[in-house]
Amino acid sequence: MARLICYCFGHTEDDLRRDVLQHGRSLIMEHIVSEKKDGRCRCAEKNPSGR
Repeated sequence: MARLICYCFGHTEDDLRRDVLQHGRSLIMEHIVSEKKDGRCRCAEKNPSGR
């Protein structure tokens, strides 16, 4: 099972790898950064480690 790296949006390491291979960069990371900037990040609530 792939390691979950984004508890807010459910992305795994494998998702990021596929994204980079498909697009040449991570559009997933761009999406995460945009969502965090707009205040839609809930990592503190969803991530068991609180990060």
